[in-house]
Parts: sequence; C-alpha cells; structure tokens
Amino acid sequence: MKKFILFDFDGVIVDSHEPAYQSQRTRCPHLTRDDHRKRFEGNVNDHPEHEDAHTPECQLDLNFFDIYIPKMDTVPVVLGMNEVIAQLATTYTLIVISSTLTAPIQKLLDRNDLGKYFVEILGNDVHTSKVEKIKMVFKKYDVGPKDCVFITDTLGDLHEAEHMAVGAVAVTWGFHTPETLQKGKSFKLVSTPQELIFAVEEYFAIAEQ
Repeated sequence: MKKFILFDFDGVIVDSHEPAYQSQRTRCPHLTRDDHRKRFEGNVNDHPEHEDAHTPECQLDLNFFDIYIPKMDTVPVVLGMNEVIAQLATTYTLIVISSTLTAPIQKLLDRNDLGKYFVEILGNDVHTSKVEKIKMVFKKYDVGPKDCVFITDTLGDLHEAEHMAVGAVAVTWGFHTPETLQKGKSFKLVSTPQELIFAVEEYFAIAEQ
C-alpha cells in the first residue's frame, strides 16, 4: 500500500510567517510576533476572538483571509522544497492539510509548478480541525495512522497529529522554533528540506516493523 505524506502549507512549503503576521496586525495592531506564534501552539482557529475584542484598536470585522490572500502572490516557496516535493511524489501520495483556504493554496502551488504533485488540498474551508481532515484522509483512501506521516512547523499540528496517532516530522524553518516544537511529539526535527526525504523514509521503515 502506498504511503501518504500530509503536508502543512504555511511555514513548511512556503515562507509565509511574516505576511501572515502582518495580516493579523492589520486586524490587531498591538499583536507581537511572539503572541502571534503562540496562537499556533494549539489549533489557530480556536484562538478566542473575545480576547482581542477588549483592545479598542482591534478591527475584528476585518476578515483575516481578505487581508492575507492577496499577500500570497508574493510568498516564496521555501528554498529547496520544489525539488524535495517532486522527489517525494515519486514514492508517496502527497496531500496538503492546512489552515489556509484551499483555492489560494492551489493557485500558489500551480504557479510554482507544484500542484501536480498533490492529489488533494484540504484547506480551512474544508474543515477548521486538522484532526477531522486527517479522519477524512483515512476514510477516503482507506488508510490508517501507520500509513501516514504529517510534516509540520507548529506545536499545534503536532498535538493534532498525535491525537490521531499519526507520526510527525517537524521542520525548524517555519512558524515555531525548535524549542517550541520539542514540547510536542515528533519523530524527528529537520532543519533543511533535503533532510525530509531521509526522515520520511526512516519513519515509514520503523512504522512498518
């Protein structure tokens, strides 16, 4: 049975922390980078908006995606990810599981000649919970936890993967530092895209034992 790699998008495939942060600052100018990163220590969709409502300058009527999506036109793919994704797709089935909307993810991937490598994109419009989206993958493709690995850059994703008993490889070039990622459960931390190839191979070799 072919194995599945579940890719987070922001911070893993594309270098998008700064435009994502600036988009949230448009809504809440007081927001610090550290506070923004902390929102991803759980499911970012679960952040209580009422906390920001107490700050007068916050404009919560502004939709985050209305601000962020136009910025995606200038978001670069992480250096080296094009080649790594192409190589992984020769052996594994690739799916994006993200908290960004599906259509702009597809557009960015296609613009960078990467869309052809992914069989599906499950964005925030599909479901706000990555636990639920992993369940969708299990059901649609008739696979289980040992058939999948989640590649992510946030502690919140590590928790959601662990909830579904899916192993995770954490990358250190995204939203969270190695110190934050080490608070969660991952098979391995990698610091370059090229390391992903060996980490995934090693993960599935051990999972099959």
